Amino acid sequence: MAAAAASVHRLLVSRLQPLAAGLARSRAALGKRERRSSYLLLAPLLAQTKARADLPPPPCVSMHNIQRFQWIGEFVPAFRISGSQVNVLSTPAEFYDTLKEHIMTAKKRIVLASLYLGTGPLEQELVDCIEETLQRSQDETTASELRVAVLLDCTRGSRGKKNSRTMLIPLLKKFPNQVRISLYHTPDLRGLLKLLVPERFNETIGLQHIKIYLFDNNVIISGANLSDSYFTNRQDRYVLLRDCREVADFFEELVNAVSDISLQLEQNDTAEAKLGMVHPFTGSRRDFCAAANKRIMAVVHEAGRKQQLANQLMGLAESPSGEESALDGNVRQADTWIYPLIQMKPFQIEIDEQVTEALMTEADEASRIYLTSGYFNLTQAYMDLILGTSADYQILLASPEVNGFLGAKGVAGAIPSAYVYIARQFYNRVCQGGLQDRITLHEYFRKGWTFHAKGLWYYLSGSKWPCLTLIGSPNFGYRSVHRDLEAQLVIVTENCDLQQQLHQEQEHLYRLSSEVLTTTFDQPNRHVKLWVKLVTPLIKNFF
Repeated sequence: MAAAAASVHRLLVSRLQPLAAGLARSRAALGKRERRSSYLLLAPLLAQTKARADLPPPPCVSMHNIQRFQWIGEFVPAFRISGSQVNVLSTPAEFYDTLKEHIMTAKKRIVLASLYLGTGPLEQELVDCIEETLQRSQDETTASELRVAVLLDCTRGSRGKKNSRTMLIPLLKKFPNQVRISLYHTPDLRGLLKLLVPERFNETIGLQHIKIYLFDNNVIISGANLSDSYFTNRQDRYVLLRDCREVADFFEELVNAVSDISLQLEQNDTAEAKLGMVHPFTGSRRDFCAAANKRIMAVVHEAGRKQQLANQLMGLAESPSGEESALDGNVRQADTWIYPLIQMKPFQIEIDEQVTEALMTEADEASRIYLTSGYFNLTQAYMDLILGTSADYQILLASPEVNGFLGAKGVAGAIPSAYVYIARQFYNRVCQGGLQDRITLHEYFRKGWTFHAKGLWYYLSGSKWPCLTLIGSPNFGYRSVHRDLEAQLVIVTENCDLQQQLHQEQEHLYRLSSEVLTTTFDQPNRHVKLWVKLVTPLIKNFF
């Protein structure tokens, strides 16, 4: 047995070493500002030959085909789970009910990372649920194990007299040893800029945008914030991972790392830097960003080391001859890979950007990608890849009527028109390139609702259902890539039920849309004023 294990180990090493060497060369190129071109050359080499077009579509994608995505595990931890542990939620109400259900049953940890917490009755009900759970944990044992950690953005969470801070301070006062509230403050809002830029506009400089909701070993990842509209009539995406301890541990550590570099909310409504940490806007920006990079990447590297060992052990337990082993039952069920991606450009962390670009690059002409963003403002790199590669793209964006900025006061009220202008420019490039058969835009509309969903679904050549999805907080825009703190998951699966769930999620969103045509922009509500056209190129990197 030992000899066989050693033989398998040598085989794994021999196969991984060339890939690791190539990725190392790619990473070295990043420092020379050649990251995009050198890395993107790597991804197609890892893709398998596309399926023959004359073969009937398979009911679901096999593990043999999804192995083409295992290169992602060279950048981030790779968590192997069963697809039966994943549930796709579909509505804001289901999202809210799931939050409350898991808060009430949590025994050891509640970790909430969001842009902000709203101040309405639904949000208060969530806070009350947390308080009730904390109180019950104290009543059941003299030394409660339950800990609550909340990470929000400082500027957004401090807006107005009644805000996220005032909603949470009662928890701090009642359970000082069990509750931690952290407020991330971008290092780019400092000095005169911080002094002069007014409330609300200061949020354009950079935000904590991660949306992770964790309860014991259960994790919800989403693009939705903790606010009443996201619980009622603001459409987003939500995935629940059940009983996934390793994934939960990773995200708890990630939130702890970001919390450590954030300001700590006190009972008197002040917010101070953690002892020994560089202050985000009064300390040295360079020192703060270096410390942040070191603290956050340590989480990624340590989790990656642990999971690499765990996955090797699981691989050794797989028996080609079909013989039973101690781990055999678990191995047969492990049909899904979870890859957490993070993007924190202020700290020189660009993992999400690298992986997203590589996924777009390696997609062949027979594959289909459904991509959606609540705010259609793609980076130049993403636009060029969509226009320049050969995959079929179906892109879903918000119609002006369901844009979250519709009806906003002042300059912000013109943002929906700016998005229309950006979409028209992109559509014109599609038409000029004669790419209408390969790239189609769709506008989401649902009366009385707004639209905030983001991510993509990836269908391999000839496949009926998607085998990969990206889900989380990034919008594929400049802010997501360059300014904000973001996190999302790559979920790769051969599980037919999960592939069907993802397909149904995609269909549900696209069913409420209409195709964008040249005549779409002739409609009265698509008229863009001249001043909006003039300022959009100057301000589009801030929204």
